Amino acid sequence: MTAALTVGVSGCAGWGGGPSGGGPNTINVLMVNNPQMVDLQQLTAEHFTAETGISVNFTVLPENDVRDKISQEFSSQAGQYDVATLSNFEIPIYARSEWIAPLDDYVAADSEFDQDDVLAPLTASLSGDDGRLYGEPFYGESSFLMYRRDVLESAGVEMPANPTWQEVADIAAQVDGAEPGMAGICLRGQPGWGQVFAPLTTVVNTFGGTWFTEDWQAQVNSAEFREAVEFYVDLVREYGETGAPQAGFTECLNNLIQGNAAMWYDATSAAGSLEAADSPVRGLIGYAPAPVVETDNSGWLYAWSWSIQQASAKQDAAWEFISWASSREYEELVGAELGWSRVPAGKRASTYSNPDYLAEASAFAEPTLTAIETADPDNPGVQPRPAPGIQFMGFPDFPALATQVSQDVSSAIAGQMTVEEALDRGQELAEDVGQRYRERESG
Repeated sequence: MTAALTVGVSGCAGWGGGPSGGGPNTINVLMVNNPQMVDLQQLTAEHFTAETGISVNFTVLPENDVRDKISQEFSSQAGQYDVATLSNFEIPIYARSEWIAPLDDYVAADSEFDQDDVLAPLTASLSGDDGRLYGEPFYGESSFLMYRRDVLESAGVEMPANPTWQEVADIAAQVDGAEPGMAGICLRGQPGWGQVFAPLTTVVNTFGGTWFTEDWQAQVNSAEFREAVEFYVDLVREYGETGAPQAGFTECLNNLIQGNAAMWYDATSAAGSLEAADSPVRGLIGYAPAPVVETDNSGWLYAWSWSIQQASAKQDAAWEFISWASSREYEELVGAELGWSRVPAGKRASTYSNPDYLAEASAFAEPTLTAIETADPDNPGVQPRPAPGIQFMGFPDFPALATQVSQDVSSAIAGQMTVEEALDRGQELAEDVGQRYRERESG
């Protein structure tokens, strides 16, 4: 996608520009350009606007760009944008800063929305410190292990019902090269807090590590953190994909679809692409829980969600849009018009009892629901944390810190430095962050 798009009665918003006008019955929505959101654009005018009379101007940007723009717009409280896509990382932080409006009164007054149908871990992760709700999910995900059942079977290997990371490493060794050009496993190595450190932080958690103790003592070069990273780096270097230091979600998805990897640990949302009608691996993939070491579960929790800017003068209309976009009715609309594999799932219990959806998603629906329901952002490891989160820690400085450390971890995957060197450098950065937070809390 190379330009911001607009749906509604007004003209196109420029790339990265502001919303283009709009009267009292027009709202401005700033959102990420993921495929599910692009589908939403196609359906909004004909359905939401036609039914409510509310036009929607969409400004759509790639993930990194939209995060920056939302931060600028909402921190300034200019009120230009009424709604934005935020995740369960930003929402508690933005709520604390009073940049977004609580939604409890709207939920209470909207009997058709059915908040109880929204999966409980998502409702909890989109709430603020005050217990109030500040976001509604558009779609949610956890993480699990995806593997070629046929390849493992041919190798005489059986995937355990609840695999450990060591068992996964052993299987990767056995199926590496099982077919020409096939890696034993694909794991993200691309730098970024939301790239390599999304799966890797879940590995750190289950190995007994953490970025920080409850009192903000940095643990980046602790024995447990180092053991986890060394395991991950060794696994992807020995049995992982070609070009691992540059591989992210998309690259690993393509590797599994094209037969270049036998296994992949990543987001549950990938399964829809693997099981799509035109996928060459449709029907060949097995799904197992996120591998563990010391914890019972290790799958992450993530939700692209809708929030209303506190300064918006059109909060009622904004809620009407959110309640439609996050509704069961909208999922059924997508299923009917675009196909059930494109439903923005992972947020409502009713999705997982819908026979039309299950007809398309039977291979991965139950593993996805189980992964989301067992995710525990408040207790993802073996020790108390200063902030919630599984594949991240929910405090404002985490993205910058983890992105810096990820550069060196990616270099370790490339063989340009040792894990010990990478994490010693990361520890220095983390100690500076921890000291600032200790001083802030003591002051």
